[in-house]
Amino acid sequence: MKKQEKTERTRERIVGAAIEEFGTVGYSAAAINNICSGHEISKGLLYHNFTGKDALYLACVSCCFAEVTAYLKDQDIGDDLERYMQLRIRYFSQHPLCARIFFEAVLQPPAPLAAQIREAKADFDCLNKKIYQAALSKMTLRPGVTQDDAIAYYEVMQEMFNGYFSSPAYVGKDLQVLVADHESRLAKMLDFMLYGIAERRIQK
Repeated sequence: MKKQEKTERTRERIVGAAIEEFGTVGYSAAAINNICSGHEISKGLLYHNFTGKDALYLACVSCCFAEVTAYLKDQDIGDDLERYMQLRIRYFSQHPLCARIFFEAVLQPPAPLAAQIREAKADFDCLNKKIYQAALSKMTLRPGVTQDDAIAYYEVMQEMFNGYFSSPAYVGKDLQVLVADHESRLAKMLDFMLYGIAERRIQK
């Protein structure tokens, strides 16, 4: 086995162990000691491949984002937002460790790592944007509203929506409750963004 291949396998084994730890207890409660002792990984080997807890957490976040993005890309979603939401729920229900890491990173990221997490989810955000654009392309926009306007609105609303789940309203709440609330509200928000919330009255 080539040295590079061996190194890659070692890193994958460490990340796999770390996903179990972060996916079970979250970033704050996770400990390097638990990752090492629970999976027969020496601290020397871990620190040879990762600089510490933050670097290892970011590797886990990147892995989880990459896996869910690849899964959704393979499903040929097109412009079907309802199917998109169903597939998200299915994936996360089948991969609970990844789900915890994913939603913690998106909704309540460790403050010092927020910028790196934003970079790690760039491909996932791009996929979301592409699906939303596909849905928009099948619609007739109001006069004066361009596709660029609609996409800019979507990006602002997405940022505000996710930010709401790190607000005082959700501090201390169980992550499973938070995730369930997020996913149910997201489906409704997308519907509101595309179809509005009020019926226009015809002026007489």
